[in-house]
Amino acid sequence: MKCVILGAGKIARGFIGHLLYLSELPFTFIEKADGLVDLINERGQYTVNILGNSEKNCVVKGVKAIGFSDEEKVSKTIADADAIFTAVGGKNLESLIPYLTKGIEQKAKKGGTLNIVTCENWKLPATILRNGIEEMISEEAKEYLEKQVGITEAVIMRSAIESDPELLKKDPLIVNVQDFWELPVDASRIVGELPPIQGLKLIPEFTGFLERKFYTYNAANGTTSYLGALLGYQKIADAAHDERILKILDGVYQETAQALSKKHHFPLDEQLAFTLTSKRKLQDYTIVDFIERNARDPLRKLGKDDRLVGSARLVQEYGIRPDNLCIAIAAAIYYVSPGDEFAVELVRMRKEEGIDAILEKVCQLDPKGELGMLIKEKIELLKEWGWVHE
Repeated sequence: MKCVILGAGKIARGFIGHLLYLSELPFTFIEKADGLVDLINERGQYTVNILGNSEKNCVVKGVKAIGFSDEEKVSKTIADADAIFTAVGGKNLESLIPYLTKGIEQKAKKGGTLNIVTCENWKLPATILRNGIEEMISEEAKEYLEKQVGITEAVIMRSAIESDPELLKKDPLIVNVQDFWELPVDASRIVGELPPIQGLKLIPEFTGFLERKFYTYNAANGTTSYLGALLGYQKIADAAHDERILKILDGVYQETAQALSKKHHFPLDEQLAFTLTSKRKLQDYTIVDFIERNARDPLRKLGKDDRLVGSARLVQEYGIRPDNLCIAIAAAIYYVSPGDEFAVELVRMRKEEGIDAILEKVCQLDPKGELGMLIKEKIELLKEWGWVHE
C-alpha cells in the first residue's frame, strides 16, 4: 500500500513517517516549504531520537518529498495513494482541500479506495476536509468520494520536540520524540482497510476517546503552560513539579474527570487513572519542551471550544464548578510573550479594552455570566497571590 504524508514537520517525520517506516510501508512527504523538500531529497534519511530510551532510536531511510508548488505531481501522488495522512497544523487544513480534490478526481478514474487520516490537534479536522472537498469536487467524482473515500481522524499523543543546535548540525532533519507508540484512529469513518501500521489502534467509539484526550491532556498542558509562564518557568517539566501549580493542576484533573465520566459513562476511577498518564508526560524531564511553544497563540487557545474555556464549559454543563480551570484561564489572559504576535495583541486588548472585552471577543463568554464572573474572581485571586501585578 502506498502512503502520502501531507506536511513534513516534526510530527510528520517523527511520528507518522517513523511508524510507516517501521511498518515497511512506502511513503512520500508533500510539503509547502521548498527548502525542507530539497533537504529531505538531498539527504534521503533522518534520525528519530526516542527521549529517555535511546536504544529505540531509528534512522528513517529512503525518504522523499514533493513540493506543493508542483501541483500536477501532487495530484498524481495523491491519486496513486491508498492512504493519506495530514500533519500540517489545524489552521492549514483548508489549504489542502484543492490539492486533495484534484487528487481524488484523478483517483476516481483509476478506482480503488482511499482513506485520509487527519493527524491534527484541532476541532473536527475530518469534517473540515470532507465539507470542503464536497463543495469543490466535480459532479463526475461525487459518487466516488461518497462511497470510496474515507476521511477520518487520529489522536496524536506523541510529543515531538526541536533538537538542540549541535544535533541539528549533524542532521538538520533530526526529531526528538516521546517514547509513545500508539496511533488511535476513528474506525467508523474508514472505507475498506488502512495499511498494517505499527501502533495503529482502531477506536469504534471515537468521540468519547477524542474528548477524553483533549479535555485531559490539552487542558492540563494549557494549565501548566500559562501558570508556569506567570511563575517564570521556561520548561514544562519544571513547571509541572512546582507544588503551587500541581495543586491547581490536580484540581483541573478532578474537574474534567468528573465531567467526562458523567458525559461518556467512563468509571470515574478509570478516568482519574488516565489523568496520571497526562501528569507523567508533563513531569517527564526527558521531554525537554518549552512553555513558549505550548502557550503560543493564546487568542486561539482561549477560544470558546479550546482546551481551557471549552473544558470549563463542559465541566459547568455537568454541574461542576470549574474553579481550577478558571484559574488557568485567568493565567492565560495575563500571558506575556513579546515574540508572539497573538500574545502581543492579547496584552493590547487587556490594557486598552479590558478583561470584559477579552471574555466577550476571545472567549465568547458573557462577562456578567456565571463563568465570566468566576474567571474575573480568579484574576483577583492571582493578584492576591502576587502572580499578577497589573
